[in-house]
Amino acid sequence: MAYTTIKKPTDYFNTKLYSGDGGTQSVTGVGFQPDFSWLKCRTTAYHHRLFNAVSGAGKNLISDNTNALQTIDEGITAFNADGFSVKQGSSLEYNASGQTYVSWNWKANGAGSLNEVGSIDSTVSVNTTSGFSICKWSGSGANATIGHGLGVAPKMIITKSLGSSAWAVYNENLGNTNVLFLDTAAATSANIAYWNNTSPTSTVFSVGTDSAVNHSGNDMVAYCFAEKVGYSKFGQYTGNGNTDGPFVFTGFKPAYVLTKYSDSTSGWWQILDNKRDPYNPDSHALFANVTDAEYNLSNYHTDDLSNGFKLRNAQAGGNTSGGTYIYMAFASEPLVGDNPATAR
Repeated sequence: MAYTTIKKPTDYFNTKLYSGDGGTQSVTGVGFQPDFSWLKCRTTAYHHRLFNAVSGAGKNLISDNTNALQTIDEGITAFNADGFSVKQGSSLEYNASGQTYVSWNWKANGAGSLNEVGSIDSTVSVNTTSGFSICKWSGSGANATIGHGLGVAPKMIITKSLGSSAWAVYNENLGNTNVLFLDTAAATSANIAYWNNTSPTSTVFSVGTDSAVNHSGNDMVAYCFAEKVGYSKFGQYTGNGNTDGPFVFTGFKPAYVLTKYSDSTSGWWQILDNKRDPYNPDSHALFANVTDAEYNLSNYHTDDLSNGFKLRNAQAGGNTSGGTYIYMAFASEPLVGDNPATAR
């Protein structure tokens, strides 16, 4: 087992919970200035709201639908040194009194800079240490390559037109001819119009002609993730349909796990984290493709261990027999290093 170069994962990813106050508040305790913050109300069926520093505060996309980028006088109004400022408006989705919220936060590198690698120039905010970048470019409608700045090939890419379009997801395990859609429960679809039948390299990722990845005349955004030992993992597992489910090795104690049943419409994009469930089992599920409030159901049980996670359920969304699942996970503690993880 190689030692991680990231001794403190919460310097780069952190989940922060907060309670709405009905006005404007500063949410602190993230531990860094986030460049990508994903907000969801836990107690009411409101949209998932995604903000990033490249598009700018006051602008958001919604993971559970195909809407264009919204410019609003509410939501995240500023990214701050230890979190963000959030303002409640008429939609009640960001900071309503009496509601509780979760925010998932990643660190890149601010508003980004010009990247001239690839056939289309882009603005890229990149953190090579944690393997995360935010890329923004103007779509051409033709096969193209976009520089991601990571220095290694990304394992997972989530892409969206800032106009109306689906959310296209690339995952290395599914290959460069297949696509998933973050805004739906749809199974993997084979279509070379998304990734142009070309895998990402250490410098660029390829996009095809579909409007979800390269809409002519529209700005596009991509969240690119490379794997880092002891901090992040982007993989695949096969379900066994048993409450003694498969163990998935990550090399760290997970802080966040996103899973999708990739070969069926039975599985939503399930999100579990260690702040909403500080003790095993993880059972408070949110789903990226629907507005539903948080579920607290026995059939979503997962245990976070010192070196991965273990399914403790037999439900189709996470562990149907023979089902193929992709996942992305981020660490709370590495398995090895100066501060090795323990089970919880």
